[in-house]
Amino acid sequence: MTSLFEILMLLLQVAQFFIIAHIIMSWLINFQVLNLRQPLVGQIWYGLNRILEPAYSRIRSVLPQGLGLDLAPLVAILAIYVLRIVLVNNAAMFY
Repeated sequence: MTSLFEILMLLLQVAQFFIIAHIIMSWLINFQVLNLRQPLVGQIWYGLNRILEPAYSRIRSVLPQGLGLDLAPLVAILAIYVLRIVLVNNAAMFY
């Protein structure tokens, strides 16, 4: 059961990495440091969008609209932190 706990923690860490990479890339694209016309940048950006958009769309459907900010990545990161805390506090169930 320890391996199940470690696999869940690894999956949460990978999801957190993807979200942080998406946030940083969006900033770099908006400040015109990165250009989507570059093939590698475009492929990474569209790949991250395809991976994260299903989760973001579910979060956006719950959040109020018209704020002018996309808070879906922030809510997703907070949800990952909450899940990690719950898993660590209940780790005794996995042993």
